[in-house]
Amino acid sequence: MSATTIVTGLRVLLPGNSLPRPATLTITDGKITAIDETYRTRDTTSDQVKWVDAGERVVIPGVVDAHVHLNEPGRTDWEGFETGTKAAASGGVTCVVDMPLNSIPPTCTVANLELKRAAASNKCHVDVAFWGGVIPGNQDHLSPLVDAGVKGFKCFLIDSGVEEFPCVSESDTRKAMEVLQHSPSTVLLFHAELDSAPSDPKPTQPSTMYSTFLDSRPPKLETDAISLITRLQRSYPSLRCHIVHLSTASEGALSLIREAKSAGLKLTVETCFHYLCLSADDIPSGHPEFKCCPPIREQNNRQLLWEALLDGTIDCVVSDHSPCVTELKKMDEGDIMGAWGGISTLGLGLSLLWTEGSKRGVPVARILEWTSAKTAEHAGLGDVKGQFKVGYDGDFVIWDPDAEFTVTKELLQFKNKLSPYEGMTLRGRVSSTWVRGTRVYDSEEGFGATASGRLL
Repeated sequence: MSATTIVTGLRVLLPGNSLPRPATLTITDGKITAIDETYRTRDTTSDQVKWVDAGERVVIPGVVDAHVHLNEPGRTDWEGFETGTKAAASGGVTCVVDMPLNSIPPTCTVANLELKRAAASNKCHVDVAFWGGVIPGNQDHLSPLVDAGVKGFKCFLIDSGVEEFPCVSESDTRKAMEVLQHSPSTVLLFHAELDSAPSDPKPTQPSTMYSTFLDSRPPKLETDAISLITRLQRSYPSLRCHIVHLSTASEGALSLIREAKSAGLKLTVETCFHYLCLSADDIPSGHPEFKCCPPIREQNNRQLLWEALLDGTIDCVVSDHSPCVTELKKMDEGDIMGAWGGISTLGLGLSLLWTEGSKRGVPVARILEWTSAKTAEHAGLGDVKGQFKVGYDGDFVIWDPDAEFTVTKELLQFKNKLSPYEGMTLRGRVSSTWVRGTRVYDSEEGFGATASGRLL
């Protein structure tokens, strides 16, 4: 017998509407089967129907976080499918796309993908899809990985930080693009920093100062990488390319992106919650929890990123949740230069972007466009995730946009509870998260008894 969930509310965010409005969604066997643009009171007592009345709270599509490092297998002490997907669910994320590193082995062959899927089996509280990896010499594995279901491929133009995922040269990149141009559904993702200059001597400033780290990763690294990417893409115009975690809003970088898009190249760009919500001007010395690559830059750069997001130069926003064990963050020494570069965000992104965006008059519809509809489209899930449409997965979140909360360690659901957001007061809190009509998280009752997420 079919399982049915009906969710109704006075403020439901439907496609094409800038503001939520009354609506009722019917979800049958995990799919949205009807949308009625009216608020309904309960009109059935059937045991086969689960009735969810959101009342005045807002009903939004589940967030799709297309840039997450879950690190399992191999570095499960850093994160894992169970803890990572619980953290995601607590913040209204109903689907994550897992990066090919920092797990061991990386997702660079079909055999390694199967190891990752086996590790994830029966552990995921939200749906999980997978990116593959491009490393030197694995171009013969790319088409089989496409056939096996990866959503696209990530490569690094600079040292990745882990030896099992080396960066690629221009020659390596061309070999990969030659193969992938024949797969219209895929995308090549670039960590867009290119360090072509000779190594500088050791910095003269202390390694505990954030400015020392910031000086070591100047905007030129990103601009040079974007220049290379757009030049290569002109040789393979059928292939979509994507710049992950853009941090610089320098005129050079944004001009290259705008020129490529104007020329008709299939180029998309993401930035991250931390680049939009944090500023280098406010980062104190001796706090490695703020370190990520590329770095968080100054306040004026943050403002320009917001402008580029609002005008469509930047397409979407993701977390780049990149945790590690506490020892690698070198918190006791405050050694920013020596610490692992990665920020933990899963569970906080929606609230972070709403807190910052609402100061700028950004409506919730734009927030969800950047974090759900556009991220789903980017990850090849735009026909099933990210919006309330008949035939789409019944993923929804009941959300209170006015509720405020303070970020504490106890609130964080990811494994290593270290975050630069600890102590911040945020707006917008998730009441419950539902994946295909099944509740996976409730702010009062916690998580579902079973991990009902699927591997996509």
